[in-house]
Amino acid sequence: MNDSRGPAPIASHDAVLARVKATIRPKIRALKAYPVAKATGMIKLDAMENPYGLSGEARAEIAAAVANARINRYPDGPGDEVKGALRRSLKLADDVALVLGNGSDEILQMLTAAVAKPGAVVLAPEPSFVLYRMQADLANLRFVGVPLRADLSLDVEAMLAAIERNRPALVWLAYPNNPTGTLFATQDVDRIIAATPGLVAVDEAYYAFADATYLPRVLEFPNLVVVRTLSKVGMAGVRLGYAAGHPAWIAELDKVRPPYNINTLTQAVVPVLLRHADLLAEQAAAIRRERARMASALGALRRVTVFASHANFLLVRVPDAAHWFNTLKDAGILVKNVDGWHPLLAGCLRITIGTPAENNAVLEALSRYA
Repeated sequence: MNDSRGPAPIASHDAVLARVKATIRPKIRALKAYPVAKATGMIKLDAMENPYGLSGEARAEIAAAVANARINRYPDGPGDEVKGALRRSLKLADDVALVLGNGSDEILQMLTAAVAKPGAVVLAPEPSFVLYRMQADLANLRFVGVPLRADLSLDVEAMLAAIERNRPALVWLAYPNNPTGTLFATQDVDRIIAATPGLVAVDEAYYAFADATYLPRVLEFPNLVVVRTLSKVGMAGVRLGYAAGHPAWIAELDKVRPPYNINTLTQAVVPVLLRHADLLAEQAAAIRRERARMASALGALRRVTVFASHANFLLVRVPDAAHWFNTLKDAGILVKNVDGWHPLLAGCLRITIGTPAENNAVLEALSRYA
């Protein structure tokens, strides 16, 4: 039978907006989505990725693992094979527990959700990873940011005072820090962990580029977890993060983990990649060498300040961040303009360390305007 009523009417834009306004929390409506720039056809130096590819041997092993993956079935919930591969690669003690996340972003979300009781506070130095504040906002928690010093070092006395005032349920310490590249002093981090009444999450996303880690000490403190990701060491596309800590903490995090959060293909690929840890270590060493070369070359440019970095990027202050960003973009190079993120980042660009050829392209483009 023909339906002669014609197409159904479409709700007006104003009616939809009114319903959104009445339904969505004002804090959420005030947020901006996390921006991911398009980089098709460009030298991509904006997201702290490893610029190097895999060996032919590694690619062949990955292809075989993916070909045998049973994608018609749900993945293993806890990801036990991946955990075992991580344990072997990291030489973790048996009494250190692990929980896996869809990138460390999901670990951040899980930690924030786990402490999200009425009146709870999340605290972190700033500027730091923007998702610490964003996840607190999403969980309807109060976020307290403690400014770094002018030289981007940790103001430990200000941190301790803020901890005493606010009694945070969760303190974030990026180690090294993003977007500054700063590695906070061990004695300062120790003092913050000791002073915090709740949980301290040491975020070691850039551990491969720093000669410091809290992973061997994760059971030394009653309130510490270490968060890491494989994204910066050459596995950004597989989206795997993890938190390591005392089993009592990890058991609580596992309760807020979605049941099948690590997909089957990731679980197939990661153990293969971890068997090639020597290759990944060689690539990290190459990035560290290029970081030193780039810091020296950029520092020699007129009117450019380069901040010391223990990560796979450099934070540089230039006379006109927008102009220099566009200069690089016009040359086919995408970096991150962080000017305006925080007063301490005024005039700053964050430049990921690429291959020698990519880094040379940056220096060539900037040398014409420095």
